[in-house]
Amino acid sequence: MRSQRVPTATVRAALLAMLAMLGLVAAGCSGDGSPEAEDHPTPSATASTRDQPGGQPGGQPGGQAEGLQREYEAVVRHTLTSVVQLTVSGGLGSGVVYDKAGHIVTNAHVVGQSKSVRVRPATGGTPLAAHVVATYPPGDLAVVKLDRRRTLNPAEFADSGKLQVGQIVLAMGNPLGLSGSVTNGIVSAVGRSIPEPAHEGLPGTTIGNMIQTSAPINPGNSGGALVDLSGAVIGIPTLAATDPQASNSAAPGIGFAIPSNTVTRIADQIIEHGRVVDSGRAALGVTGSTVTDAGGTPEGVGVESVKAGSAAARAGIRPGDVITAVGGAKTPTSAALGEVLVKRRPGQVVTMTIVRDGSAHRVEVKLGQG
Repeated sequence: MRSQRVPTATVRAALLAMLAMLGLVAAGCSGDGSPEAEDHPTPSATASTRDQPGGQPGGQPGGQAEGLQREYEAVVRHTLTSVVQLTVSGGLGSGVVYDKAGHIVTNAHVVGQSKSVRVRPATGGTPLAAHVVATYPPGDLAVVKLDRRRTLNPAEFADSGKLQVGQIVLAMGNPLGLSGSVTNGIVSAVGRSIPEPAHEGLPGTTIGNMIQTSAPINPGNSGGALVDLSGAVIGIPTLAATDPQASNSAAPGIGFAIPSNTVTRIADQIIEHGRVVDSGRAALGVTGSTVTDAGGTPEGVGVESVKAGSAAARAGIRPGDVITAVGGAKTPTSAALGEVLVKRRPGQVVTMTIVRDGSAHRVEVKLGQG
C-alpha cells in the first residue's frame, strides 16, 4: 500500500451511516485541486455538542439514534464555520482558521510554491486575499494569513495525545470544490509513519505519528479539519491510501491526518518566528533515491547531494555513497530510510552502514534537525 496526496457524502450520509451502525456501519473524509464549485452558506455556530441530549429517557426506541443525530448537527454548526476553502495556482484545498489575527493552517502541499492565496469562508461571500507566512514541507504543514483583518471563527484544537482507536470523528473540508462538506468515520489507528511522494516542487517526506481514519480522503479535503464529537480539531486530513493492485486507485476507508498536537506546535513556531525553529525531527541532510541491483531489487539509498554543515557532511558522507542501514535497521528504499529517521530525534548518535566504491563501511552520525 502506498499513499498519495489526494487529500462526498454530506451530513445526511454520515448520519445514515451511523444510524445503520447503531441498529445492527460508518464511513467518512480529505485532498486538493479541482474546479471551484458553487458555495452554499453555512449557518453560524449557535450551539455546542453539550447543548443536545444524548438520547430519550428510559431507553425508548430511537432515543440513541436521535441523540446522536442532534450531536452531529451541533458539531457541524459549531465547527464548520472554522473551515475555509483555499484557492492557489495549483488548484483547491482546505484550511482551518487558527486565531483571530487571521492565521489559517493547512498542508504545505496545498499551497505548494504559491505566495498568495484566496480564502473563501464556509459561510460564503467574496474570497479574501491572503499570503503564505511559511511552509514546513518535512511535516507537510503551512500557515497563511489574511492580508486584512476579518472576523473569522477560530477552531478549537484538542489534545490528540488522548485519542482512542474507535473514536468517532467528522471530516470537514472542500472535496472536489464542494464547499463545506462533512463526512464521518472513526479513528482506525494512531502512531502511523507514512511516506508522502514529491508534489509540485516539494520533496517527498515521511510523517510520523499520523492518525489513520476510516473517513474517506478526496481531492480538495487536504488541510481541512478532522474533529471529535466535542467539535474540537484533532487532526488535519492529508493523505489517502492507494492500492497498487488496483491501478493505484484510492483504497476505501484508509486515510491519514496530522495530529493536532503536531499542528499547533509547528503553527505556533511559524507564527512567532516566521519559520520552524524546533521541529523535533531528525535529519541527515542528504537527498537521494532508491538504488536497485541488476534484478531490480532495492539495495539502498544512493546519495545525490549532501547539505553543507549537515549531520551527513560532518560524518564524511558524500555523493555516490549508498546508505544501506541506520542503527541496525535496513534502509533498502528512500521510504524505508525516512521511516527509520522519523523515529529518531535530533542529537542522537547512530551507526550507519554505507557502500562506497563497492565496499561496506560503518560511520557514526550525530543526527541533525530537519
